[in-house]
Amino acid sequence: MNKLLFIYNPFAGKSRIRVNLSSILEKFSAAGYEITVFPTRQVHDALRITTENAGNYDLVVCSGGDGTLDEVVGGVLRCGKRVPIGYLPAGSTNDFAISLKLPRNIMKAADTVLDGEIFPCDIGRFCDDTFAYIAAFGMFTEVSYETPQTIKNAIGHAAYLLEGIKSIPELRTYHITVECNGEKVEGNFLFGMITNATSVGGIRNLTGKYVELNDGLFEVTMLRMPRNPLELNAVITNVIGGARDAECVYYAKTEKVVIHSDEEIAWTLDGEFGGKRKDVTIENLPHAVDIIIPKKKA
Repeated sequence: MNKLLFIYNPFAGKSRIRVNLSSILEKFSAAGYEITVFPTRQVHDALRITTENAGNYDLVVCSGGDGTLDEVVGGVLRCGKRVPIGYLPAGSTNDFAISLKLPRNIMKAADTVLDGEIFPCDIGRFCDDTFAYIAAFGMFTEVSYETPQTIKNAIGHAAYLLEGIKSIPELRTYHITVECNGEKVEGNFLFGMITNATSVGGIRNLTGKYVELNDGLFEVTMLRMPRNPLELNAVITNVIGGARDAECVYYAKTEKVVIHSDEEIAWTLDGEFGGKRKDVTIENLPHAVDIIIPKKKA
């Protein structure tokens, strides 16, 4: 009998995994899996559980937000065995699930785990850590890990927008040098993100056009500080619309980027706090993990 490790965050989203937990486990059991279940209780639980146990299983399935998936991906990379990952999105935004075209309905996502196909997905290495789809700093990036879970559960994605609005009066820039693709760019930037996703913060096209999750390349998007607030609004509007030709926007596709700042910058990795650093090296790990996605229609 095949063995399945099931890890879930009981507090993600509006705790909807709790309502469906029994039905999900019955579905996996009926498919012939012997299941071990671990609920997470605090940050890094999913990482620890996966690292210590995934090598003993044929399949790892997680349910929660993108932060839960991030930890499971990191654990699989550390466990010493290439184990397929199934994901049942249950968070407030589920950006990576959108990028992977996973069903929003949690029961349909469970069906995808059983009848989907393996997708060898790129993963990011951030210094001595990893991330599934985004490493970012600056404007609004603190929102994802500073917004209390109770608020996220109560008003969902709107929580991020409300908390983000609070940070607008505190906008600041960082003097940064960016090295990638053999070129060096220096300037004062108020925001930057290195991504492998088609959706960020619930906004599609924010990472640019023609994004592939298994091409060995990241999309790098960085915003220089504009001359005035009106220009800032125009730049943000253009970026959200997918434009990358504005004077204040630096955009590149690359397999590796090195960033140096004059001061420590707080980073977020897949919506969770990633530490404060002056020097960062980010590399693409092509086809690093196998994630189960819906089968492509013929």
